[in-house]
Amino acid sequence: MEEKEKIGVVFKYFAKPEVAAISIESGTLTVGDKILIQGATTDFEQTVDSMEIDNEKVESAGAGQSIGIKVKDRVRPNDIVYKII
Repeated sequence: MEEKEKIGVVFKYFAKPEVAAISIESGTLTVGDKILIQGATTDFEQTVDSMEIDNEKVESAGAGQSIGIKVKDRVRPNDIVYKII
């Protein structure tokens, strides 16, 4: 079984660009990391292809920052974001 570490929570989902707004609570997330998003009806893994802070592309983000990442499936507020380590 893969190890996972909770790094944040989804606080908004934008359906048209399929972007999740995620609040990073601990650790760091870097482009290329594999994440798992889980919630009441959400459960999928994907690789972070790109992320943005305030519409500016960034390579990584840490605790206390809010990021937007493109997701392959719908997510919902309060879904938990894990980094697979």
